[in-house]
Amino acid sequence: MSTAPIVSKVWSFCTMLRDDGVGYGDYLEQLTYLIFLKMADEYSKPPHNRAVGVPEGFDWVSLRAKRGADLEVHYVALLRKLGQQKGMLGQIFTKAQNKIQDPAKLYRLIDMVNGVDWVVLGADVKGDVYEGLLEKNAEDTKSGAGQYFTPRSLIRAMVECLRPEPGKTIADPACGTGGFFLAAYDFLTDPANGGMNKEQKAFLKHQTFFGNEIVANTRRMCLMNMFLHNIGEIDGESLVSPNDALVSPPGQTVDYVLANPPFGKKSAISFTNDEGEQETDDLTYNRQDFWATTSNKQLNFVQHIRAMLKSDGRAAVVLPDNVLFEGGAGETVRRRLLQATDLHTILRLPTGIFYKPGVKANVLFFDNKPASKEAQTKEVWFYDYRTNVHHTLKKKPIQFEHLADFIACYNPTARKKREETWCEENPDGRWRKYPVSALLERDKASLDVFWLKDKSLTDLDNLPEPDALAEEIIEELEAGLESFRSVQAELAGGGGG
Repeated sequence: MSTAPIVSKVWSFCTMLRDDGVGYGDYLEQLTYLIFLKMADEYSKPPHNRAVGVPEGFDWVSLRAKRGADLEVHYVALLRKLGQQKGMLGQIFTKAQNKIQDPAKLYRLIDMVNGVDWVVLGADVKGDVYEGLLEKNAEDTKSGAGQYFTPRSLIRAMVECLRPEPGKTIADPACGTGGFFLAAYDFLTDPANGGMNKEQKAFLKHQTFFGNEIVANTRRMCLMNMFLHNIGEIDGESLVSPNDALVSPPGQTVDYVLANPPFGKKSAISFTNDEGEQETDDLTYNRQDFWATTSNKQLNFVQHIRAMLKSDGRAAVVLPDNVLFEGGAGETVRRRLLQATDLHTILRLPTGIFYKPGVKANVLFFDNKPASKEAQTKEVWFYDYRTNVHHTLKKKPIQFEHLADFIACYNPTARKKREETWCEENPDGRWRKYPVSALLERDKASLDVFWLKDKSLTDLDNLPEPDALAEEIIEELEAGLESFRSVQAELAGGGGG
């Protein structure tokens, strides 16, 4: 079966269920359960004949045998039973619930999944179908799923700069739906990048990727996304841990970290007070391997990611602006990062590219180094892709081509031969380097560096199109409302003192 009919079927069912109030996220969840069970059934038969670990009576055959109310009752029991199993199977079905209340429509969905031989279907076909659903789910702003979905064009650009090599490990301590893993997988399997031998392919499938994701539904989508792209085994251990990555030092170090840690400045923990009411408290991680103790989530991730790297490991991490200028623990972390690693590149991102509104973020590229008294960062190269750049999610989403000039300036295969595009004669150049000594002399060792003039302040011809401008204004207003809501929540929780 080719891609088009499958995609058409998958979307037609989604549209039908949306009329019943089943959102993309709930649909995607049920589809994950059913496709996984169907593939397990296929693997258990010739020519595979594998023991996939699905208990008898709670398998695909048992689901196909039921109709009506019996189907609904059995499906609920099946989800609960499979959530108690070990390995990837148990992680896929953790906290699983039936979100399709009409047994007739559930039966039709099962029948649709049954009509496809998923195992023999190409990984690119299965992956494209699932990635398309994930992106649609991220666009559904009410679900909040967008915070787990990084624009694929940005991820691809980061991977192109890092250029991971076969036989090396890749981790993401907050992996969301697995976008960084899949982009790295695509890069490594692309014949244009050198190809791989049999041993390297086996390493890629079983030993390359390691992730953490504490949200059960997001974790199951990540595992399924990876599995459909031929990463991991149906009867194997989960490659994604449900544990909070920040709680303790990493159990192993890796060659590469690619990550976009969750937005939101503070880590928090929920608890029940003496009156039985739910409260939240700022969560501070007391780790001996951290440079600074703070409740700032992003600063903790920066420290943790550095700890995850081998002595020659490399990282590319999306981080909000506050990491570049915040004082106190922020200054401590920046100074130590410049000292202990080669923080060689910062890509300043425009607004309007993330599903969470109003986010101002950057990509920090740094290479870990063995311990030394000498500062490892000599100079930091900045690419300003924010000033005078206008992107919106609907009218002008960021594409890979928009970052082509940055990748060319980054010069991944010959970083020592970089050349600035900014100079006195070309003040509009977006690519500029600063010696580390100049950065350390700035107030709080701030890396919040700009040099381009905002033309919209002086040049009315440089304004975006009216509809794009309207979308930008709406995003800014939504971001403001979200900030007010978080302040209100803090005040209501007694955190306003």
